[in-house]
Formats: sequence, C-alpha cells, structure tokens
Amino acid sequence: MKKIAIINGHPHRDSFNFGVAEVYRNGAEETGAEVREIIIRDLVFNPNLQFGYQKRMELEPDLLKAWEIIQWADHLVWVHPVWWGGIPALMKGFIDRLFLPGMAYKYRENSVWWDKLLKGKTGHIITTLDQPGWYYRLMYGRPSVNQLKKSTLEFCGVKPVQVTYLGMIRNSKDKQRSQWLKKVEKLGQRQK
Repeated sequence: MKKIAIINGHPHRDSFNFGVAEVYRNGAEETGAEVREIIIRDLVFNPNLQFGYQKRMELEPDLLKAWEIIQWADHLVWVHPVWWGGIPALMKGFIDRLFLPGMAYKYRENSVWWDKLLKGKTGHIITTLDQPGWYYRLMYGRPSVNQLKKSTLEFCGVKPVQVTYLGMIRNSKDKQRSQWLKKVEKLGQRQK
C-alpha cells in the first residue's frame, strides 16, 4: 500500500487548491493508498528562518508532526498556486524551517557534495496558474517549479518529481474546473 503525503500550500481554505487536494486524496484512497495531509495554513509556526543557518531554531510541535508525515510518506504531493512566479510565502517559510541540513540533506565535510536524506521518495507538484502552463514555461522559465522540484525536492533526493499545471484559473468556468478536478482525481487513482 502506497503512503502519500499531500502538502497543501494555499493559505485560503475556500480556494480551488483545496478542492484539488481533496479530489487527489479521494482518488488515491479509492485504490487503497494511505493518505495523510499537511495543510500549511493550519500549522502554528514561525515561517521566518530568523538566524539563517547560523543557529538552529527549535521546531514547533506542528512542524515536528509535519516532518513525521514527510518521513513516513513514499510519495509527496504538493498542491499550491503560483503567485508572482513563485510559491506562497507561508509555503516557502514551511520549507525553510523544515528542509534543514541533517534532516533533508547533509553536506559532506570538506566537499562540495551532499547526501540526499529523502532518497526513495517520489513527488508530484500540482500547481494552479493564471496563465496556461506552456506560457509559464516558455516566457518565465517556470521559476516555482525550478525552486520546488529542482532546488528543494531533487536536491534532497526526491525523484522523480512530476508536474501538473492547472491554468488559466482566473478566467476559468465551472466546466473547465470540473475537468481539471477529474484529471487530478485520476492522478490520485494512479498515485502519480
């Protein structure tokens, strides 16, 4: 049985992203997967890595629980909007506070190389946009995907990481949104 963690990075509960996370979960559970969710907006933590990497901050209980879920999971599904080409600030703070040296990766002494401590996990990024996915890739170089997929997840050993773009959200009608939700439910059923 596959163990899936859905990490929802949208700060507003009434967003389309919450519907996306719900249908993915439903699809995955239909096929027998075990699913746990991390809803970043509901966590109580300081998103500011206020000392950088100079001094370690104690992890709040909600972050410790979130890290347990991430360690438990085989497959990490990140659901978030793209704002200003990137991920929401609270989601960035979540990553800054949790994906730490010694937890998600470990630099080797006297080396430019590092150990990837999340090896063996796979990932999927499902992101909503106010433009078509192809436009985001061609015009802007998909900065949020580069940040989350390449510079965070793959850096820590999560591989492969698939990406699904849902957009244009801003002008979408109910029929289009319904089609996107069906697509995401199928992704959940296939546990991709």
